[in-house]
Amino acid sequence: MTIDPNLLLETNRFRVVKVHQPLANGLLRTREIVRHPGAVVVLPMVDDDHVCLIRNFRVSVDQHLLELPAGTLEAGEQPEVTAERELIEETGFRAKHLERLHAFYLSPGILDERMHLFLATGLTPGESAREPGEEIENLIVPWEDAINMIYDQRIQDAKTIVGLLFYDRLRTGHIQKTT
Repeated sequence: MTIDPNLLLETNRFRVVKVHQPLANGLLRTREIVRHPGAVVVLPMVDDDHVCLIRNFRVSVDQHLLELPAGTLEAGEQPEVTAERELIEETGFRAKHLERLHAFYLSPGILDERMHLFLATGLTPGESAREPGEEIENLIVPWEDAINMIYDQRIQDAKTIVGLLFYDRLRTGHIQKTT
């Protein structure tokens, strides 16, 4: 339990707050935390053996990264709605089926962002609706190539690594999906 959150910074996508955590010895531990509304990551399977990755320019690291499509939840928006919207925005694909696979925290030591992972199948190509300034390119790659891109470090984005490896374990029958 934390008490007395102090707002340090507020932007249109997140807030930074200072919180004070009471410790068992009666002292307080102070931490700065990024409060985020949450996000989705979508794994678009073009067919059983091909996935759509995107090459996305990320200003924060000043480079293009290979990623799965993703985006931030809008206020009051359900993750499924965000997943459908972001898939269309970033790739142009429309999905006949969206299945929630998992949800995870990206960096819970400083950030409360919960990322919802969805599998998109039954894809139909269409026009993308990218936001101004987005530099995104679709890459349709064989599944095994996508997995190998993790191991040869061409994929460095954490949500993409999690999404691909989690689904790879499902595909190969090494794990069973639970509801």
